[in-house]
Amino acid sequence: MEREPLHVVRSRRSWSLSPQVPPGIPALAEKIIQAASREHPADGVMRAELKAQHGLSRDDGARVSKAVFAYFRWLGWLDERQSIQGRINQALGLAERYVLQPESFTDAELIARAVPVWLPTVMTVTGAWVRALQREPRLWLRARRGRGGELAGRLGDCRAFGAGPLADALEYDGRSDLFRTSEFHAGEFEVQDLSSQAVGLICAPRPGETWWDACAGEGGKTLHLSGLMENRGLIWASDRVAWRLAQLKRRAARAGVFNYRAVAWDGGPRLPTKTKFDGVLVDAPCSGIGTWHRNPHARWTTTVEDVKELSEVQQRILLHAAAAVKPGGKLVYAACTLADLETTGVVQGFEQQCPQFERLAVNNTLVPGTPPSELLCLWPQESGGNGMCVASWVRTVLNGA
Repeated sequence: MEREPLHVVRSRRSWSLSPQVPPGIPALAEKIIQAASREHPADGVMRAELKAQHGLSRDDGARVSKAVFAYFRWLGWLDERQSIQGRINQALGLAERYVLQPESFTDAELIARAVPVWLPTVMTVTGAWVRALQREPRLWLRARRGRGGELAGRLGDCRAFGAGPLADALEYDGRSDLFRTSEFHAGEFEVQDLSSQAVGLICAPRPGETWWDACAGEGGKTLHLSGLMENRGLIWASDRVAWRLAQLKRRAARAGVFNYRAVAWDGGPRLPTKTKFDGVLVDAPCSGIGTWHRNPHARWTTTVEDVKELSEVQQRILLHAAAAVKPGGKLVYAACTLADLETTGVVQGFEQQCPQFERLAVNNTLVPGTPPSELLCLWPQESGGNGMCVASWVRTVLNGA
């Protein structure tokens, strides 16, 4: 999901539990931690609990969020003999120490404690990456095309990531409730991770083309593709879950995006349309390892079996969606994971079954000067966005076209 929960967007300032914190705040954080499980992820539990707390201030909601995420981010250090309240305070203390003295934690210690023990069996785990996981995530906005500078001036507390198209990618570090701003309600920006924005730029759709966002979710990339297409041409947006498409409809109306059709698709061989597309984007469901700095609870609920099962799902979806690419059209595979099975394994498996697709080199728009790659991996320690892997192909006119 592209959009950060309201409790995350409201405030980015640091805090710690102290006698000045209202007494109900630590208890609410504890309640969320106790209710969180594999079936009920902490971010979803927190969203529901904060929504149910009538009269909870913006800052207090941010305090709860900070406590819960710190707890799971530093879980490997916490003393289980202490109460949950004691562990929350311990986690907040570790988080503060990491900000002030990051060198006091060794790479070996971080690798051993900050991620599950099975992770090195599915990917290369480096100290630099794990250090990025232990930092609080950065908040990225995507302004309307060509409006980044203007929006940054009006919102304040913003900086553009780069030049050209990346001038519309803004990092926000303020205290305002962004979802209550007039700019948000006017559709002048979306909350969208930087790496997600890079995927849209890699797709590079042109005005008048026909594209398919095959796993659209709530539509963050669909809206970006439309912006790049200047709201011209047509985008099919599909997902297997109806409520996500309903959310896409609301977001598209606010953003003034009308060149799309939303349709259900379960990822199977029966495609939602017989249309042949200039481009197909498959942002497949994945283990989400690339988002663990944003969602630390998932580190402790995701399993190696999930990685294996999801890689098979990704293979099937990519294979089925590829049938909709016209000769000369582009196919883009993206996944917010860094596991080998879900990235290299999926790409190589697809190419063995579909030789009519020729791999394209992908430019890293977030790290200028890096050479193009046949499988681009975006790392949070390099740009501040999610971990993401992207591959791209063109369908040739030979071999089954």
